[in-house]
Amino acid sequence: MIPKNTICLWYDRDALEAAQFYAKTFPDSAVGAVHRAPGDYPDGKEGDVLTVEFTVLGIPCVGLNGGSAFRHSEAFSFQVATDDQAETDRLWNAIVGNGGQESQCGWCKDKWGLSWQITPRTLLEAFTSPDRAEAKRAFEAMMAMKKIDVAAIDAARRG
Repeated sequence: MIPKNTICLWYDRDALEAAQFYAKTFPDSAVGAVHRAPGDYPDGKEGDVLTVEFTVLGIPCVGLNGGSAFRHSEAFSFQVATDDQAETDRLWNAIVGNGGQESQCGWCKDKWGLSWQITPRTLLEAFTSPDRAEAKRAFEAMMAMKKIDVAAIDAARRG
């Protein structure tokens, strides 16, 4: 069954590699159908992988090997809520350690340029707390971080 809404992600020529990485890295993720081009197109030949159906954390996606005309930007990111430091470290290290790059405040990019926010639940809870002083302390702590340090956020929450 075709989902009602699917996120389409543009890749140069490596949508299948990206989908396979996401499937092995994130729970509730898998590679589905791989569709090959029925004819030549501007950035590929007949028989090349054109699209890849996959899920990331249960979200239906399709990877399109559209060529080098467009690049990913921070205007789109996957925000992944993590339960603890171990999960935060595992996901962050998988993305950054596989050719990705660190950014600020829990953001990183994978080797294909797709942005990810690896965000511990404690940080999300702090931001939405009715105690605005707690939210501010957690926010200020986060601003000095690349990968989020759960213990430091928890300490900031307590004041």
